[in-house]
Amino acid sequence: MIDGHIEHKDSMGNTGNLGSGDAQLMKAGSGVIHSEMPKQKNGRMRGFQLWINLPAAKKMDHPEYQEYSADVFPVIEESGYRTKVIMGRYGEVASPIQDEVTQVTYLDIELLPGHRFLSPLPEQNNSFLYLFEGALHLNHQQVSIDTLVTVGHGDHNAELVASEQGARFIMVSGKPINEKIVQYGPFVMNRKDEIDQALQDFQSNSFVHDRAWINRKHDAPEQGPKA
Repeated sequence: MIDGHIEHKDSMGNTGNLGSGDAQLMKAGSGVIHSEMPKQKNGRMRGFQLWINLPAAKKMDHPEYQEYSADVFPVIEESGYRTKVIMGRYGEVASPIQDEVTQVTYLDIELLPGHRFLSPLPEQNNSFLYLFEGALHLNHQQVSIDTLVTVGHGDHNAELVASEQGARFIMVSGKPINEKIVQYGPFVMNRKDEIDQALQDFQSNSFVHDRAWINRKHDAPEQGPKA
């Protein structure tokens, strides 16, 4: 959540409330039904929801859920920029959310006007940035607001330069899975017959197989679940 208030409930019995700067991580695994309801009464509500695909060998893992309060995420402030590490690592700084399977890095970056930032993304990963405030240039090419830009081979050490009004963007990187994807609605599998089975399970009320452990929102989680 960037700003606002949202309520979460799911079929594992979890409930929670997320405010500005908070985050949640849910691993759907073998099946979860959930709702996210806006509770904002005044002011704006905005945030990001990132769907991370799991490899076929992990798709039927037990589902998991975790909330994280805003103050557990490390923030690096250097001359001209501020980086909040939502997931993964930035240099020697690690987020409380780590996942060895997907190896996702998720950064929330603010650049002051005219300042530069060198992309730290691993060259072997699939990566993108999404600009949601201001404007910037990537390798001397302008990136407009509300634009997602994929970062390809050779761009992972690219230079980002904020415009005169500054810039704020998320930067995300993850390990390629290199498997076939078949998607229907919220279901993502590897084959059409697996999608058909998921729909059949959902319609027959047998979709939810497991109840996951829950670790409620707290200040310093010792270990977060897998993404």
